[in-house]
Amino acid sequence: MIAPVTSTSNDAYIALLGRSTWALINTFHAVLHEKGLRPKRVIIVTEEPYAREASIAADAIGIISEEYGFIPVIGMEILPETDFVEAGQTIRSLATDLIQQGLHVAIDITSGRKVTVAGALIAVSVAGLDIRHIYYLAMKNTDDVAKPYMMIPHQIQQIRDIMEDAEVGG
Repeated sequence: MIAPVTSTSNDAYIALLGRSTWALINTFHAVLHEKGLRPKRVIIVTEEPYAREASIAADAIGIISEEYGFIPVIGMEILPETDFVEAGQTIRSLATDLIQQGLHVAIDITSGRKVTVAGALIAVSVAGLDIRHIYYLAMKNTDDVAKPYMMIPHQIQQIRDIMEDAEVGG
């Protein structure tokens, strides 16, 4: 079980990390900048080959958060590579614990590998969990996007909330 944290925010953010650390970091930045989310908990979920990048992403999330005036508790979950079932079970368990603590859960799928994203979304859906946001940073092209969010032209990127787009959630 995830230990409770005291904060004024009621949000938790689960970020799925795959091959692109920039995609995770930039989506987080876009969510803070454009959606106003200020999660008190951030959990990075990745597969074993990307564990080193998860530490880099955690440091970046801490720095960006401080710039927006808050400091979340940042955790990591490392999954075995290409294990659809384990990914789903882990993310369902994390989301369940966070919801039981009274937090509103957001999931960022932008950087996640297909097996992790599919496992996560199927597991939380089958469990009927109240996931408030599913974020995806859509890019019109991927030329020269391995740099900070604010340095990428805004006309080629758009933060999407799948739950909002589908008019789902509470």
